[in-house]
Amino acid sequence: MKSVILKSYHFYKTVFSSHTSVKLFVYRLLYPQVKWGKNIRLNGSPIFRLSGDVEFGNDLIFTSHTRYNMVGICKPCSICVLSNASLKIGNNSGFSGVSIYSANSISIGAYCNFGGNTSIWDTDFHPIDFNMRKDDNASVLTNPIVIGDNVFVGANTIILKGVSIGDRSIIGAGSVVTKNVPADQIWAGNPAKFIRNLS
Repeated sequence: MKSVILKSYHFYKTVFSSHTSVKLFVYRLLYPQVKWGKNIRLNGSPIFRLSGDVEFGNDLIFTSHTRYNMVGICKPCSICVLSNASLKIGNNSGFSGVSIYSANSISIGAYCNFGGNTSIWDTDFHPIDFNMRKDDNASVLTNPIVIGDNVFVGANTIILKGVSIGDRSIIGAGSVVTKNVPADQIWAGNPAKFIRNLS
């Protein structure tokens, strides 16, 4: 059944490449367990692999091609949620070429903006111990990520597992966020460090 849906989607993608309604119709068929908000806009074609508990808010924008954002998007938006994981995105948030990978839990608030090529990963993907990396079934460390409301994340930033970012905070472009960021602060760098308070 999925192969038929995907073949139909590729046909419609060719004919109606700019029509968000067609893309969302296909995604709703592929992922009926997902809670899809209203007025979601797809600029370009994202890549979704959604097995877990997923909730998309209203008025979201996923930009997946440089023609819609000249910042220099390197790839389409890609969102993967594993079967025992969750992803929740609040209303009115925007993403350009984002990579979201949830093996545990990722929560993103409302009115957030994520610059081009931002990555949000709640997993190490592979064990740290080199001996464990030889075992395909070895356990991998995961920790939830929580991003508050009105957060702005600059382009090419990586947000790693176990991090929380407080409301209204700003992450400078090219940062690697490894520690919790309180509300109303600017952090930047690799690893990201406190720059100053916003108020």
